[in-house]
Amino acid sequence: MGRLSDHEIEAELTKTGGWLRDGDAITRKVDCGDFLNALLLINTVGHFAEKANHHPEIHNVYKWVTFTLSTHDEGGLTVKDFALARQINTLL
Repeated sequence: MGRLSDHEIEAELTKTGGWLRDGDAITRKVDCGDFLNALLLINTVGHFAEKANHHPEIHNVYKWVTFTLSTHDEGGLTVKDFALARQINTLL
């Protein structure tokens, strides 16, 4: 697999709306409307992540959920991060 170059990361970001680069990770903060919807989103993303064997950092405060994706085994961003980000986008 391997880490993506800066050029590859920028190209992937243009194809993956709503995500921002934060060093060796990408993040997205989502307003889910209320706490229950936030929990439903987290659980659904959990199913995607488990199936992909790629687990994001998830932070939840009331109706807000922030996802942070990075491939820790590779020390940065890989295609796995952008694939999961696009799956998350399909839920929003």
